[in-house]
Amino acid sequence: MNHAETNGKSSQRKFAMGRVLATPCALEALEKSGESASAFLSRHARGDWGDVCPDDKRLNDEALIDGNRLLSAYKTSKGERLWVITEAEGERGYRAATTILLPDEY
Repeated sequence: MNHAETNGKSSQRKFAMGRVLATPCALEALEKSGESASAFLSRHARGDWGDVCPDDKRLNDEALIDGNRLLSAYKTSKGERLWVITEAEGERGYRAATTILLPDEY
């Protein structure tokens, strides 16, 4: 998932995502849009948090240091909102799983 970037952003992962999961509804939204999950996962792993508010961006940037949950929000080409969440597990910043889901599935 370490893709070369043309927009000047780093292609380096900023954290380990653990096991990658997707809900059936998120997979359906991706299929309808003709987009792959890997594009959104790659953005998330690089710290491109997508369409989150400034407070959530700040919390994500802090979570890279303190190990808390990470949340990114994106839209597919068909306008469907997707969230990518990497949950925190334990106090040492271990992240066992990252899930792609629709916001109403959280």
